Amino acid sequence: MATNDQLKALVKSHADGDDPQFYAVAMQVAAKAARSGQSKFAQDLRDLVEDLRQRGTGSSRVASVVPVTQPRGELSSLLTVSYPDARVGDLVLSDDLGERLRHVLLEQRQRDTLARHGLRPARRLLLIGPPGTGKTSTARVLAAELGLPLFAIRLDTIITKFMGETAAKLRLIFDALVETRGVYLFDEVDALAGDRAAANDVGEIRRVLNSFLQFLEEDTSESVVVAATNHPQLLDNALYRRFDTVMDFTLPNDVGAQAVIRNRLAHFHISNLSWPRVLEAARGLSHAEIATAAENAAKRGILAGRTRVLTGDLVSALEERPRSLAPVTDASRRNG
Repeated sequence: MATNDQLKALVKSHADGDDPQFYAVAMQVAAKAARSGQSKFAQDLRDLVEDLRQRGTGSSRVASVVPVTQPRGELSSLLTVSYPDARVGDLVLSDDLGERLRHVLLEQRQRDTLARHGLRPARRLLLIGPPGTGKTSTARVLAAELGLPLFAIRLDTIITKFMGETAAKLRLIFDALVETRGVYLFDEVDALAGDRAAANDVGEIRRVLNSFLQFLEEDTSESVVVAATNHPQLLDNALYRRFDTVMDFTLPNDVGAQAVIRNRLAHFHISNLSWPRVLEAARGLSHAEIATAAENAAKRGILAGRTRVLTGDLVSALEERPRSLAPVTDASRRNG
C-alpha cells in the first residue's frame, strides 16, 4: 500500500490542483503494490490514472509541462528529465519509419487491450543510424505523444573505472523504470553494449555488458526503453535480441530534405527557391545539418531586412555544413 509520504503527497497535490504530480504519485503507489503481489489493485489503479489523464489532456495538443518527476539522491547524477511537446508530425521520417513509430504508439496506447489477450506492447526500441538523423527526436516524440517524462541516461556518470560501480548504477536506473513510468533514453549505447568478441575487450567490460543485458531481460516495467547509437557495428549481437523494434535511420533523400527545409522555414517566404540547386547542395547532410543551414539562411535574410529566403543564401549555408560519411545512393536521393 501507499507509504505515509505518498499519502501526504497525494493530498497535497490534490489541494494544489497539481494533477500531473497526483498522477505520478498514484503510479508510484501502483508500482509498489505490484511488487508486493497486489497485481489486481495495481492494474486497477493504473487504469484509473490513465483514464483520468485522457480526460484531462484529450482536448489539448500539449499536456501541462510540470517538473513532477525529478531524480533524487544518486539518481540525480545519472538521469536528466525533460517534458517534450514534440509530435509525430514534427518529424521527417521515411514512410516505413513513420509507420513503425505510429504502430509503437498505438500498442502503447492500447496496452490494456493487449494485456487482456496475454500480450505486451512494444516498449524497447533500438535506434541506429548517422548523427542528426532523428534518433533523439524520436525519443522526444515518444515521450510527448504518451504524456510521459523523458529520462536521458548520463553515461558519462555511469561508466567509471570501477566496473562494479557501473553495474550498481545501472541497477539504480532499472529500479527507476519500475518506480516511475517514462521514456528512458540510453544514447550512445555502444559505450555499454560493445561487442564482447572485440580484440581489445577486457573481462570487466564484458561483465558490464552482461549486467546491462540481464537488466534488460528482467525488466517488466511499463516504461519505454530507447537505446540509440551512431555505431551499430560496435554493438554486441546479443543486444538486438533484447529489443522489440530496431529502427534504422538514414540520411534524408530529396523529398525528406525538402520537407525539413519547408518545416524549418514555414514562417518565411520560400516560393522563389530554386529547389534543384537547394537539393543538390543538401545531399549528404543529415536532417539536423539541413535544419541548421535553413536557420542560418533565414538569419541572413532577416539581418538584411528581408522575410524572403534567397536561394543563394540557402545554398551557401548548406555547402558550409559538414557532410556525413554515410553514403547516399542515387535511388535513395529520389525515392528513399
